[in-house]
Amino acid sequence: MWERVREASPRLKAKIAGILYLASFVVGIFGELVVRGRLGFAFGLLAVSCSSVMTLLLCDILKTVQRSLALLAASLNLVGLAFEAARWNPQGANVALVFHGLYCLLIGCLVFKSAFLPRILGALMAFAGLAWLTFLSLPLANRLSPWNVASGLLGEASLMLWLLAMGVNGQRRNERAGVSMTF
Repeated sequence: MWERVREASPRLKAKIAGILYLASFVVGIFGELVVRGRLGFAFGLLAVSCSSVMTLLLCDILKTVQRSLALLAASLNLVGLAFEAARWNPQGANVALVFHGLYCLLIGCLVFKSAFLPRILGALMAFAGLAWLTFLSLPLANRLSPWNVASGLLGEASLMLWLLAMGVNGQRRNERAGVSMTF
């Protein structure tokens, strides 16, 4: 099945990534705010799964901009998602958000440099990354709350909605790639 997704057009991959992005938001929020216990944990794992596949799709889409940076971004987010799945928060610090902040910052740079997504989305994602990085210091994060959380959600929601509604300009992406690139 992954072969069929890899062979799909960049626009379709972007729309699938947008759907998974939305699903991870909705399922994650529902799991945190509505359900508790084992069911809440299951919702969290489902959100992490959706986010993991979305991360891989975005990496595949953005690898034409700078392959090594796209792989680094994906790796950082997957590590953060592993921390999220394990719910490992030493001394109350949200390690997963810090990794996710680095991911958003790198994705923002890649989107900004791409010719197939609007630059404003890259700037918003980079700003979201900086907002999530405030969680490196809990006193700073608490002092900036709720503005840091709102900024992070705004940046990510902007990219998510763009991917859902518009996808990417597949022709520009393929032009940038020059030749077909696969992992």
